Amino acid sequence: MKKKLTAVAVTMSILFTLGAGSAFADSKLDKVVDRVIGTDYKSGGTSTNGFDCSGFTQYVFAKLGIDLPHQSGSQFRMGSSVSKGDLKAGDLVFFNTLGSGVSHVGVFVGDGKFAHASSSKGVTISKLSDSYYTNRYVGAKRILSNEAFQSVADSSDDVE
Repeated sequence: MKKKLTAVAVTMSILFTLGAGSAFADSKLDKVVDRVIGTDYKSGGTSTNGFDCSGFTQYVFAKLGIDLPHQSGSQFRMGSSVSKGDLKAGDLVFFNTLGSGVSHVGVFVGDGKFAHASSSKGVTISKLSDSYYTNRYVGAKRILSNEAFQSVADSSDDVE
């Protein structure tokens, strides 16, 4: 319990630093991500009992009404490619952490940061500029259409 409260406190301070810089401030995406920050990592996990990286992105997008497969490589084959300089909140970002192609995925949240299920930290927010991620970055995909993006960016609708 203490670990989870500490994680929530740290996350809240990170989220406050994101502030209005996120296109999704107070959006559906932020609400979904906020609710699971600090959730433990669990290999194969797809629920609030524990997530792996692709289980986390699958869960987030399901809450937004979009189906994703449960495997980072399969998610990488979806959507359209986006350059690092054109990322917007809701884009999926992919990494090669095992040396054998795409093996990690997260959701870009804006301001150079992404939410993901880290095997060492659980669900957390990290900077794309951290050397670990910079050295392993593979690419990004835009899954959300412009219409879906507007719907998800709208904070007037609540999420479950």
